[in-house]
Amino acid sequence: VFLCLLQAAAGILCYVGAYVFITYDDYDHFFEDVYTLIPAVIIIAVGTLLFIIGLIGCCATIRESRCGLATFVIILLLVFITEVVVVVLGYIYRAKVEDEVDHSIRKVYNGYNGTNPDAASRAIDYVQRQLRCCGIHNYSDWENTVWFKQTKNNSVPLSCCKAALSNCTGSLTHPMDLYSEGCEALVVKKLQEIMMYVIWAALAFAAIQLLGMLCACVVLCRRSRDPAYELLITGGTYA
Repeated sequence: VFLCLLQAAAGILCYVGAYVFITYDDYDHFFEDVYTLIPAVIIIAVGTLLFIIGLIGCCATIRESRCGLATFVIILLLVFITEVVVVVLGYIYRAKVEDEVDHSIRKVYNGYNGTNPDAASRAIDYVQRQLRCCGIHNYSDWENTVWFKQTKNNSVPLSCCKAALSNCTGSLTHPMDLYSEGCEALVVKKLQEIMMYVIWAALAFAAIQLLGMLCACVVLCRRSRDPAYELLITGGTYA
Protein backbone atom coordinates (compact mmCIF):
# COMPACT_ATOMS: atom_id res chain seq x y z
CA VAL A 1 0.00 0.00 0.00
CA PHE A 2 2.79 2.38 0.87
CA LEU A 3 4.61 1.68 -2.41
CA CYS A 4 1.45 2.46 -4.37
CA LEU A 5 1.19 5.69 -2.37
CA LEU A 6 4.84 6.43 -3.18
CA GLN A 7 4.22 6.02 -6.92
CA ALA A 8 1.22 8.35 -6.73
CA ALA A 9 3.32 10.86 -4.80
CA ALA A 10 5.96 10.73 -7.53
CA GLY A 11 3.37 11.57 -10.17
CA ILE A 12 1.99 14.49 -8.14
CA LEU A 13 5.49 15.87 -7.52
CA CYS A 14 6.22 15.84 -11.26
CA TYR A 15 2.87 17.56 -11.91
CA VAL A 16 3.61 20.31 -9.36
CA GLY A 17 7.04 20.89 -10.89
CA ALA A 18 5.59 21.07 -14.41
CA TYR A 19 2.87 23.46 -13.21
CA VAL A 20 5.51 25.79 -11.77
CA PHE A 21 7.41 25.79 -15.08
CA ILE A 22 4.28 26.51 -17.14
CA THR A 23 3.07 29.28 -14.84
CA TYR A 24 6.53 30.82 -14.59
CA ASP A 25 6.59 31.10 -18.38
CA ASP A 26 3.61 33.48 -18.20
CA TYR A 27 5.32 35.73 -15.65
CA ASP A 28 9.00 35.38 -16.55
CA HIS A 29 9.25 38.98 -17.84
CA PHE A 30 8.41 40.22 -14.36
CA PHE A 31 10.94 37.98 -12.66
CA GLU A 32 14.52 37.93 -13.92
CA ASP A 33 16.04 35.47 -11.42
CA VAL A 34 15.85 32.10 -13.20
CA TYR A 35 17.34 30.43 -10.12
CA THR A 36 13.86 30.57 -8.66
CA LEU A 37 13.11 27.53 -10.81
CA ILE A 38 15.70 25.44 -8.95
CA PRO A 39 13.15 24.07 -6.41
CA ALA A 40 10.83 23.08 -9.29
CA VAL A 41 13.70 21.34 -11.11
CA ILE A 42 14.62 19.45 -7.94
CA ILE A 43 11.09 18.20 -7.23
CA ILE A 44 10.68 16.99 -10.82
CA ALA A 45 13.97 15.08 -10.43
CA VAL A 46 12.80 13.74 -7.06
CA GLY A 47 9.45 12.69 -8.54
CA THR A 48 11.22 10.78 -11.33
CA LEU A 49 13.55 9.17 -8.81
CA LEU A 50 10.62 8.10 -6.63
CA PHE A 51 9.29 5.93 -9.46
CA ILE A 52 12.59 4.05 -9.51
CA ILE A 53 12.71 3.88 -5.71
CA GLY A 54 9.19 2.44 -5.68
CA LEU A 55 10.28 -0.40 -7.98
CA ILE A 56 13.32 -1.14 -5.80
CA GLY A 57 11.16 -1.20 -2.68
CA CYS A 58 8.57 -3.43 -4.33
CA CYS A 59 11.17 -5.99 -5.44
CA ALA A 60 12.92 -5.91 -2.07
CA THR A 61 9.64 -6.43 -0.18
CA ILE A 62 8.46 -9.31 -2.38
CA ARG A 63 11.82 -11.08 -2.16
CA GLU A 64 12.23 -10.10 1.51
CA SER A 65 15.74 -8.94 0.73
CA ARG A 66 17.47 -7.26 3.67
CA CYS A 67 20.04 -5.72 1.35
CA GLY A 68 17.30 -4.38 -0.95
CA LEU A 69 15.30 -2.96 1.95
CA ALA A 70 18.40 -1.33 3.43
CA THR A 71 19.15 0.25 0.05
CA PHE A 72 15.54 1.43 -0.14
CA VAL A 73 15.82 3.12 3.28
CA ILE A 74 19.12 4.82 2.42
CA ILE A 75 17.79 6.19 -0.89
CA LEU A 76 14.61 7.43 0.81
CA LEU A 77 16.74 9.17 3.43
CA LEU A 78 18.77 10.93 0.72
CA VAL A 79 15.59 12.01 -1.07
CA PHE A 80 14.15 13.21 2.24
CA ILE A 81 17.22 15.43 2.77
CA THR A 82 16.81 16.74 -0.79
CA GLU A 83 13.21 17.71 -0.11
CA VAL A 84 14.26 19.55 3.05
CA VAL A 85 16.66 21.52 0.83
CA VAL A 86 13.75 22.26 -1.55
CA VAL A 87 11.70 23.67 1.34
CA VAL A 88 14.58 25.91 2.46
CA LEU A 89 15.23 27.16 -1.09
CA GLY A 90 11.50 27.72 -1.57
CA TYR A 91 11.32 29.99 1.46
CA ILE A 92 14.45 31.87 0.38
CA TYR A 93 13.18 32.56 -3.14
CA ARG A 94 9.67 33.31 -1.92
CA ALA A 95 11.12 36.13 0.20
CA LYS A 96 12.99 37.49 -2.86
CA VAL A 97 9.93 37.65 -5.13
CA GLU A 98 8.79 41.13 -4.10
CA ASP A 99 12.21 42.71 -4.64
CA GLU A 100 12.63 40.98 -8.02
CA VAL A 101 9.23 42.10 -9.32
CA ASP A 102 9.70 45.64 -8.02
CA HIS A 103 13.06 45.79 -9.80
CA SER A 104 11.82 44.62 -13.22
CA ILE A 105 8.15 45.53 -13.60
CA ARG A 106 8.67 49.23 -14.38
CA LYS A 107 11.15 48.34 -17.12
CA VAL A 108 8.66 45.89 -18.64
CA TYR A 109 5.87 48.48 -18.68
CA ASN A 110 8.14 51.10 -20.23
CA GLY A 111 8.95 48.67 -23.02
CA TYR A 112 5.29 48.06 -23.90
CA ASN A 113 4.47 48.45 -27.61
CA GLY A 114 0.77 47.98 -28.26
CA THR A 115 0.91 48.52 -32.02
CA ASN A 116 3.41 45.71 -32.64
CA PRO A 117 3.29 43.53 -29.55
CA ASP A 118 6.45 41.69 -28.63
CA ALA A 119 6.76 39.00 -25.97
CA ALA A 120 6.92 41.53 -23.12
CA SER A 121 3.85 43.39 -24.41
CA ARG A 122 1.89 40.14 -24.69
CA ALA A 123 2.96 39.29 -21.15
CA ILE A 124 1.58 42.60 -19.84
CA ASP A 125 -1.74 42.14 -21.65
CA TYR A 126 -1.97 38.55 -20.41
CA VAL A 127 -1.27 39.53 -16.79
CA GLN A 128 -3.73 42.44 -16.84
CA ARG A 129 -6.51 40.24 -18.21
CA GLN A 130 -5.68 37.22 -16.09
CA LEU A 131 -5.22 39.05 -12.78
CA ARG A 132 -7.76 41.78 -13.58
CA CYS A 133 -5.40 44.65 -12.90
CA CYS A 134 -4.12 47.76 -14.68
CA GLY A 135 -0.75 49.49 -14.41
CA ILE A 136 1.88 48.95 -11.75
CA HIS A 137 0.00 50.41 -8.78
CA ASN A 138 -3.13 51.60 -10.65
CA TYR A 139 -4.17 52.64 -14.17
CA SER A 140 -2.62 56.12 -13.81
CA ASP A 141 0.86 54.57 -14.06
CA TRP A 142 0.31 54.18 -17.81
CA GLU A 143 0.55 57.97 -18.18
CA ASN A 144 4.29 57.74 -17.45
CA THR A 145 5.04 55.10 -20.10
CA VAL A 146 6.61 55.71 -23.51
CA TRP A 147 3.68 54.00 -25.25
CA PHE A 148 1.11 56.34 -23.65
CA LYS A 149 3.08 59.45 -24.62
CA GLN A 150 3.50 58.22 -28.21
CA THR A 151 -0.14 57.32 -28.81
CA LYS A 152 -1.43 60.64 -27.37
CA ASN A 153 -5.00 59.35 -27.18
CA ASN A 154 -5.36 59.45 -23.37
CA SER A 155 -6.07 55.73 -23.28
CA VAL A 156 -4.62 52.64 -21.65
CA PRO A 157 -4.40 49.18 -23.28
CA LEU A 158 -7.69 47.36 -23.78
CA SER A 159 -6.44 44.64 -21.45
CA CYS A 160 -7.18 47.13 -18.64
CA CYS A 161 -10.89 47.05 -19.48
CA LYS A 162 -13.20 45.11 -17.21
CA ALA A 163 -14.16 41.79 -18.78
CA ALA A 164 -17.90 42.41 -18.43
CA LEU A 165 -17.76 45.58 -20.57
CA SER A 166 -17.84 45.10 -24.34
CA ASN A 167 -17.75 48.79 -25.35
CA CYS A 168 -14.71 49.82 -23.28
CA THR A 169 -12.05 51.72 -25.25
CA GLY A 170 -9.51 52.13 -22.45
CA SER A 171 -10.10 55.87 -22.25
CA LEU A 172 -9.02 57.53 -19.00
CA THR A 173 -12.12 59.70 -19.22
CA HIS A 174 -14.10 56.61 -18.13
CA PRO A 175 -12.01 55.22 -15.25
CA MET A 176 -14.95 53.15 -13.97
CA ASP A 177 -14.51 50.91 -17.03
CA LEU A 178 -10.96 50.02 -15.99
CA TYR A 179 -9.53 47.69 -13.38
CA SER A 180 -8.59 49.81 -10.38
CA GLU A 181 -6.03 47.51 -8.77
CA GLY A 182 -2.36 47.59 -9.78
CA CYS A 183 -0.58 44.53 -11.15
CA GLU A 184 2.61 44.58 -9.08
CA ALA A 185 1.02 43.37 -5.83
CA LEU A 186 -1.01 40.72 -7.65
CA VAL A 187 2.01 39.40 -9.60
CA VAL A 188 3.98 39.15 -6.35
CA LYS A 189 1.09 37.33 -4.69
CA LYS A 190 0.74 34.92 -7.62
CA LEU A 191 4.45 34.07 -7.72
CA GLN A 192 4.54 33.57 -3.95
CA GLU A 193 1.55 31.23 -4.22
CA ILE A 194 3.39 29.21 -6.87
CA MET A 195 6.42 28.90 -4.60
CA MET A 196 4.17 27.81 -1.72
CA TYR A 197 2.85 24.95 -3.89
CA VAL A 198 6.43 23.72 -4.18
CA ILE A 199 7.03 24.09 -0.43
CA TRP A 200 3.84 22.29 0.61
CA ALA A 201 4.38 19.51 -1.95
CA ALA A 202 7.92 18.95 -0.65
CA LEU A 203 6.74 18.94 3.00
CA ALA A 204 3.86 16.56 2.30
CA PHE A 205 6.00 14.02 0.49
CA ALA A 206 8.81 14.33 3.01
CA ALA A 207 6.25 13.13 5.57
CA ILE A 208 5.28 10.23 3.27
CA GLN A 209 8.93 9.27 2.94
CA LEU A 210 9.34 9.26 6.72
CA LEU A 211 6.47 6.78 6.84
CA GLY A 212 8.18 4.70 4.16
CA MET A 213 11.47 4.61 6.04
CA LEU A 214 9.59 3.59 9.21
CA CYS A 215 7.79 0.75 7.40
CA ALA A 216 11.02 -0.52 5.83
CA CYS A 217 12.85 -0.37 9.18
CA VAL A 218 10.05 -2.35 10.86
CA VAL A 219 10.31 -5.06 8.19
CA LEU A 220 14.11 -5.13 8.55
CA CYS A 221 13.89 -5.48 12.34
CA ARG A 222 11.34 -8.29 12.09
CA ARG A 223 13.48 -10.12 9.55
CA SER A 224 16.53 -9.87 11.80
CA ARG A 225 14.58 -11.35 14.77
CA ASP A 226 12.96 -14.23 12.83
CA PRO A 227 14.63 -17.56 13.81
CA ALA A 228 16.12 -19.51 10.93
CA TYR A 229 14.58 -22.98 10.81
CA GLU A 230 16.38 -25.84 9.08
CA LEU A 231 15.13 -29.33 8.36
CA LEU A 232 17.71 -31.78 9.73
CA ILE A 233 17.57 -35.42 8.67
CA THR A 234 19.67 -37.78 10.73
CA GLY A 235 19.42 -41.53 10.42
CA GLY A 236 15.90 -41.41 9.00
CA THR A 237 14.54 -39.32 11.83
CA TYR A 238 13.59 -35.61 11.75
CA ALA A 239 15.10 -33.20 14.20
